[in-house]
Amino acid sequence: MKKALALTLAAAMSLSLVACSGGTSTSQSSSASTSTGSTSTGSSSAAQTSTVANKDKPLVWFNRQPSNSSTGELDMTALNFNANTYYVGFDANQGAELQGTMVKDYIEANIDTIDRNGDGIIGYVLAIGDIGHNDSIARTRGVRNALGTAVEANGETDSTPVGTNTDGTSTIVKDGSLEVNGTTYTVRELASQEMKNSAGATWDAATAGNAINTWSASFGDSIDVVVSNNDGMGMSMFNAWSKDQGVPTFGYDANSDAVAAIAEGYGGTISQHADVQAYLTLRVLRNALDGVDINTGISVADEAGNVLSENEYVYNEEERSYYALNVAVTAENYQDYLDSTVTFAPVSNQLDAAEHPTKKVWLNIYNAADNFLSATYQPLLQKYDDLLNLEVEYIGGDGQTESNITNRLGNPSQYDAFAINMVKTDNAASYTGLLSQ
Repeated sequence: MKKALALTLAAAMSLSLVACSGGTSTSQSSSASTSTGSTSTGSSSAAQTSTVANKDKPLVWFNRQPSNSSTGELDMTALNFNANTYYVGFDANQGAELQGTMVKDYIEANIDTIDRNGDGIIGYVLAIGDIGHNDSIARTRGVRNALGTAVEANGETDSTPVGTNTDGTSTIVKDGSLEVNGTTYTVRELASQEMKNSAGATWDAATAGNAINTWSASFGDSIDVVVSNNDGMGMSMFNAWSKDQGVPTFGYDANSDAVAAIAEGYGGTISQHADVQAYLTLRVLRNALDGVDINTGISVADEAGNVLSENEYVYNEEERSYYALNVAVTAENYQDYLDSTVTFAPVSNQLDAAEHPTKKVWLNIYNAADNFLSATYQPLLQKYDDLLNLEVEYIGGDGQTESNITNRLGNPSQYDAFAINMVKTDNAASYTGLLSQ
C-alpha cells in the first residue's frame, strides 16, 4: 500500500525518545543497554530486584521533547536525566515537509477549480497551534517552504504568525508562485494566528473555529485553502465554514474524525504513527523495568514475537530519542486509517505475566481536552498497557500550567516508572526536580 511506500521513503528521517526517573520503590534493575541493534542480554527472571531511588527510575518523555521553546535546542540534561531516560515522538521535520507537499500536490492536481474567485491568487489561511512548540514551528515552516511563501529569519524559515496579509506586503511571509499547465499562479498566506484561548491554552479548536468565521467574513472567496497545524483545529474550521464552502482543509494527526471527513471534502492529514508511538512510550519503560536490552520488542523480537521494522521508526542515539515515521493520508488511502485507536499488528502480542510481572507507571497527558492525545494516543496507551502488563495511572492536565500536573505527583515512590507529557517543552526541570528529592 502507499502507506508502506511513504514510510519507506521517510525512513532516513530522525525521531526521538527519552525516559526519566523518580522516588523510592521496588523495581527491576535499571541498567538496560541503549544500543539499537543488539540482541537481548538479559531477561526479567535474571533482573535484580532492588529498591530504586525515584531519580533512578525509568522515565520517558513523550509527545513534547524537552527543548528550548524559543530556539528548539534540545534539553540534553533532561534527556540524560538517568540511564533509563528516553524520548518518544515522531520526526517533526519529515512530517512537516510531508504536510506541505500534500497541500502543494492537491493545489496542482485541482488547479482548474481551486481558485474560487478566479483572480490568479491561491489564498490560504493557516491555524498555528503553539508558537513555542517545536512541532507547531516545524509544520508552519513546512507549509511555507512547500508553497514558496517562506521568508528566512536568523537562518531559518520564519514561523511567526502573520496576522493578516491580504495585500501581500507582509515581511514575515512573501508571495509564492506555482506554474501549472503553463500558467503561473500566485500563492499567498492571507492570514495566520496562534490558536490560544483566553485562559492561555494553545492548539485550541474553538479559537480556530472562531478565527475561520472572522477570516471568511473578511476575505470571502479569496480563501481557497485552509491549513492547520493539527486536526483538532482543522476539523473545527472545516465544520464551522470550509465544509459547506467546498474549501479543502488540511490538518495533522490522522484523528479518526478527520480521516472520515476526507470523504466529505477534508483535503488530507498526516499520520504520525500514533500506534507505534504509544507502543514505544510504554515498551521502553517495560524493558528498563525488566532489565533487558532496551530494544527488546523494538528492533529485536521479544519472546511473544513483537518487533518493529526500520520503516516504522528510527532511533537517534545521540538524542536518546525514538521517532515514529509519518505518512500522508489523502483521498487515495484514507480508508486504511479510519480507526486511529487500533494497535499496530506487529507489536500487539500479549507478554507473559510470569516473565513480565505488573509494574506501576505514572503517566500524564498535558491537556485532557487535546483531541489527538485524548481521542487517539491515550486509547492506544490503554490497550498497550494491558499487553505489556503495566498498571498505568493516567493524569489529565489543563493545558495551561505545569503545576496542575506536578501537584498530582505528590508521592512518586509508589510508582516504578514515569511517562511525562509536558505543557511546555522547556519545563522538564519541574518534573525532574520532584524526582530528585
